Amino acid sequence: MAEGDGAIYNEFKETVMEGVFNLATGGDALYLTLHTSYTPNIDTHDVWSDVSATEYGSGSGYTAGEDASNLLASQDVTEDTTNDRGVFDGTDHTYSSLGPLTPAAPGHTIMHANLATPVDPLILYWELGTTATNGGDYTLQFGANGIMLLT
Repeated sequence: MAEGDGAIYNEFKETVMEGVFNLATGGDALYLTLHTSYTPNIDTHDVWSDVSATEYGSGSGYTAGEDASNLLASQDVTEDTTNDRGVFDGTDHTYSSLGPLTPAAPGHTIMHANLATPVDPLILYWELGTTATNGGDYTLQFGANGIMLLT
């Protein structure tokens, strides 16, 4: 996969159609976490416990888990009548002052929600390119079309 490629987890696709999620502003809290040695599986990875072992621990400018520094900001859902689609978007997310991270640089970012049922469901993941680990910032930039489109 190339930098920026990713996929939506299949369980999320089902549960969003069942009305489990509120992705709009003020809705469900969504977190973006850094992972290494992660092999994505959109068929069998459904909840946080399926991927938590691959998350970086806290340190070197990164705080693991459901920390405020990992929250997606300004999440919003809009209707695009020109292109006939629904758009989910949020503010580009910056991981600040990442120092040397071990065992290796992060390879993926995973978005999950803080829900009771299902417990911390996975939403989607992105493949990362070169991640700053020299004390610099790394920004996950969402495309001009938003984070996710329903067409």
